[in-house]
Order: sequence, then structure tokens, then C-alpha cells
Amino acid sequence: LRTGVPLRIKFGMDPSSPDLHLGHAVQLRKLRDLQDLGHQIVLIVGDATAMVGDPSGRNKLRPILTRADVDENLKTYTSQAARVLDLDKTEVRQNAEWFDRMNFEDLLKLTTRMTVAQMIERDTFQTRMEANEPIGINEFLYPLMQGWDSVIVESDLELGGTDQLFNLLVGRRLQEQENQRPQVVMTQPLINGLDGRKMSKSYGNAVGLTAPAKEMTFRIMQVDDEVMPTWFLHLTRLSPEEIEEI
Repeated sequence: LRTGVPLRIKFGMDPSSPDLHLGHAVQLRKLRDLQDLGHQIVLIVGDATAMVGDPSGRNKLRPILTRADVDENLKTYTSQAARVLDLDKTEVRQNAEWFDRMNFEDLLKLTTRMTVAQMIERDTFQTRMEANEPIGINEFLYPLMQGWDSVIVESDLELGGTDQLFNLLVGRRLQEQENQRPQVVMTQPLINGLDGRKMSKSYGNAVGLTAPAKEMTFRIMQVDDEVMPTWFLHLTRLSPEEIEEI
């Protein structure tokens, strides 16, 4: 407000499956609010990070996607995001734009940005180590890659779910190392999917953002009634008073 300069607000989505779901809508709606206030939304479509896979909230290794898999999933991503965002006012970037230009020496330099001790501070890795579950070296790359996205686009603010906090803070760390002003981090609650776990494409418990109305209704009817106040709060424009009455 003091500078009068709109913020560059970053949000990343990995095309690890063809469809966005209602969990993404929580973040997209907040982005739209900020967009309507005049800020610049920078939507990162993670065609490079999707091949590594986000370890957030994972208790096991996820399968590695090929570039062909990612490119196929990519076809529908921006059109689905356009259901919420005004894409004419959105800067859409694919992070393969800069990661594909990296050579082996560049990758080595990126890995020196954090130590193993710092990396295993994240609760996901701690839990898996205690359970003797494997952790791939490639998974250590993911937070560094997401953080480097923030450096490249010079993000002022990054949005993500509460499970993304570690990754978002890595972005701050890398920006400080590059003498940029570290981004502000804004996390929002996750919504549960049909089985009570967090809504996730890989869990198969998601409701697609562009699912036909009949299918969406059928799937939402499976959600426990106790969860509905949270869904109403994060997925509608109704006031808390109206939600309470419903």
C-alpha cells in the first residue's frame, strides 16, 4: 500500500493428473480476490516439478511421471484455472522454461543451497524416517525447485495449503540468498476429500473442478455432514452467519 506497486503473487500447480479439484479452488478463489484488488497473479504450471513429485504429506515414494505424461495433463490445466481466475490478467509460466536450461553444474549449485539436516526438518520426512519408509534423493530436489521458482518470478507473496509451509519457506530462503526481498507466505486450510483424508488427485478422493453437475453432486453427497461447514466456508461466498443457519 505504501509503494502503490501491485504485488507479484505466486501460486504453483503441478500437472500430475489431468484435472484440478475443489481443493485447488480454495487457493484459486483467494487468488481471484487478490487479482480483483489489482495485484499480479503469477500462475506457475509445474511441468518440471511434476516429474519430481511433491513429497508434502506423502508417506511413500510417488511414481515418476514422464514429460509426455505431464504434457498430456497440461492441456486442460489453464482452461480449468480460468473457471476462477481472469487469465487475461494472469501471468502463466511453465517452470520447464528455466529448469530445462539448467546443466549439471547448475543443478549441483542448486543442491548446495540447503543441507540434508535442514531438509529432514520437514515433518513429512521425519515421519517416514521413523516408519522406515524410503525417501528418494529426488524428493529433496522438490522444495529447492519450488523455491527457485520464487526467485525466477521475483514473487512478493506465495499462496499454498498448510501442507506446503516447508516448501514456501524454502522460497524465502533462496530469495534472501539472491538478495531479493523474501516473499510473504500465506497458507490456507486443506479440505478433506470423500474418504476423510486431504483431497488429493493421487488418493482418488477428489471432486473435479470441471466435473459434470450430476457427478459432482453424487460425489459430494458421500462427504460426511460434519465436514460441510468447512466446505461452505472455503468454497462459497456465504457469510459465517448464513452458513451457521444452513
